[in-house]
Amino acid sequence: MARWMRPLLLFSAVLLTAACTRVVGGTALPAFGVQPLGVLDVGALLLDQSRMQAITGAGDHLTIIPSMDGTQPVDIDSLAETAPRDCRFIFAETATFGPDIAAFHKTTFQDPPDGRLISEGAAAYRDASTARHAFDALVNTVANCADSSSGWLLVSRWRADGDSLHLRPGGCGRDYRVLSVALLEVTFCGFPESVSDIVMTNIVANMPG
Repeated sequence: MARWMRPLLLFSAVLLTAACTRVVGGTALPAFGVQPLGVLDVGALLLDQSRMQAITGAGDHLTIIPSMDGTQPVDIDSLAETAPRDCRFIFAETATFGPDIAAFHKTTFQDPPDGRLISEGAAAYRDASTARHAFDALVNTVANCADSSSGWLLVSRWRADGDSLHLRPGGCGRDYRVLSVALLEVTFCGFPESVSDIVMTNIVANMPG
């Protein structure tokens, strides 16, 4: 139980800190609601609240955390600085999705009665090769983190194939999928893996073409 609870508490701390942290600097993405020309509309890929309520089975208890529905990647520097370099992606979305994002959207949901959390995110890139490079870099980073002193806590079990990546630290998880010009993410704590699988399948189904 203790081994399960520690990743859950850590994941929750990351989300709570992200809710009040700053957005990272650097080249700004378009303002909220503005879709750059020629770039995939990542917001249209994500599932709305009613769909997530149905998939998770949490019903009306599942709601969007208001401060965690955004179009800018967030880095939690105070936590990232305490982690081994290859594990900083856990706390830094710029390290997760890379420096070449053309559009981004991530939404986090909470289920307070059962203490569960789930998020869905998508980053779009200018072309498929850039998206593939970001995914391959993330796989390499996860492998290195798993071999570090913090790997047992932040990564634990993980596996990757040609297009997907799965991390299972305790009762939490992170799933990634590269598809055309997009890198998709579902993170969760307290929900079964099957819920993440269904969410990812539905996001993939929203991809145009």
